[in-house]
Amino acid sequence: MYDILLYVSAFLLLPAIIYSIYVSFKVNGVYRQYAQIHAQSGMTAYEVTRRMLKNAGLSDVKIDRVRGSLTDRYNPKNNTIFLSDSVFSSTSVAAIGVAAHETGHAIQYNTNYLPVKLRTSMVPIVNIGSRLSIPLIILGLILGLTSELGMYIIYIGIAFYAFSAIFMLVTLPVEFNASRRAKKILVETNILTESEAAMASKVLNVAAQTYVASFVVSLLFLLRLFAIFGRRR
Repeated sequence: MYDILLYVSAFLLLPAIIYSIYVSFKVNGVYRQYAQIHAQSGMTAYEVTRRMLKNAGLSDVKIDRVRGSLTDRYNPKNNTIFLSDSVFSSTSVAAIGVAAHETGHAIQYNTNYLPVKLRTSMVPIVNIGSRLSIPLIILGLILGLTSELGMYIIYIGIAFYAFSAIFMLVTLPVEFNASRRAKKILVETNILTESEAAMASKVLNVAAQTYVASFVVSLLFLLRLFAIFGRRR
């Protein structure tokens, strides 16, 4: 079994990494393409965010501006949606789609969407595990594969890495759901026309692919670790 996992992970890992890099570049290209098309409503991404929050009854969610391009995010700790410089004042369908997606995250937290609650509960241990997993594996290797302590530390490192992979898996429904909410609200409130919503959807879909690619790379690397050290055992 370990040999099969080793060969499969080795065969698929490099293509998965290449695809992940390709998707990262593609996001910027698709965004730039639809950043040239401005919504008929003439609303800026900030105004769209404010309207969506008002319609959802979320008057306590703040909106702030953050430097950079596509650095948009929702921070549940301070209940703030951060819109990047390239999005904040833009009236393009791309910018509106991105802003609506982040608003979708704020709505998820407000409605206690189960996957987002699960993801939030995992954050503390993932923050620790992501920093310690590889150093622990290296430390185990230094102590030696024939050492019981060395293998024990390696397994702890692999367990931390596995938890990070699970975290990425849980992130997928959170991201896809935020995009579905965004597209539905944009059309229902006449912020975007059907055709404009389809363009915004393309931006959000390619962005979602980055999360899928990251999870696949993480999973394959985890399988490779499991196969390598499983054989050693």
